[in-house]
Amino acid sequence: MVVANQKGGVGKTTTAVNIAAALAEGGLRVLVIDVDPQGNASTALNVPHEEGTIGTYEVLVDQLPIIDAVMRCPEVPGLWVLPASIDLAGAEIGLVAAVSRETRLRTALHHFFRDYYVDYVIIDCPPSLGLLTLNALVAAQELLIPIQCEYYALEGVTQLLRTIDLVKGRLNDDLTLSTVLLTMFDARTNLANQVAQEVRTHFERETLETVIPRSVRIAEAPSFGQTVLTYHYSSVGAQAYVRAAEEIAARGVTPTI
Repeated sequence: MVVANQKGGVGKTTTAVNIAAALAEGGLRVLVIDVDPQGNASTALNVPHEEGTIGTYEVLVDQLPIIDAVMRCPEVPGLWVLPASIDLAGAEIGLVAAVSRETRLRTALHHFFRDYYVDYVIIDCPPSLGLLTLNALVAAQELLIPIQCEYYALEGVTQLLRTIDLVKGRLNDDLTLSTVLLTMFDARTNLANQVAQEVRTHFERETLETVIPRSVRIAEAPSFGQTVLTYHYSSVGAQAYVRAAEEIAARGVTPTI
């Protein structure tokens, strides 16, 4: 499952790491692949990702096996992470002339699945539609789009959907938009409720019932190298992500590629 939205600040990485942590806390084996050079998912899951750390860059550019670069998340049993360092910022250039540049991540996952089993792979993307995000879309079977309950909420989603159609037609027929998650919801405002209604109208089947509220605990957790589940499990934000993960899991675990 790839978590993507070219619009920044929508809770994309927060959603990726907390859904992954909630699934793992529920007893599933989960691999998070950080494809964002900022490495925010790696930070939140408390794995090393300073410059020079072996991770996604080496898998994509040097075709290093995933198993040689993954790390355990120290706070959540059953959760593994393929980290992203700032080196990944150069991957776009490094892949331009590469053979099968759009399918590097899918090929790496194929090789990984020959010897290792996980229930979910969650891929966190940068807020753009470049080669890194394209690799994620080509490798994935499902797409999760976080949409914040604010003005211009659907801005950028149209272009993302066009990209998905291109990917489906040329590189990955198995990719489906399966999940939309409303984030940064403030029930006190009419705007948030209006946006939620608009999103549910556009994506009636895909939108989860659970919404993620605006939460100080969610915002604080990454600065401590934690997800909100390990930082403050009983908080409203943590429990919202647990319910969202339960909804996703209830739809059935998608077989690995």
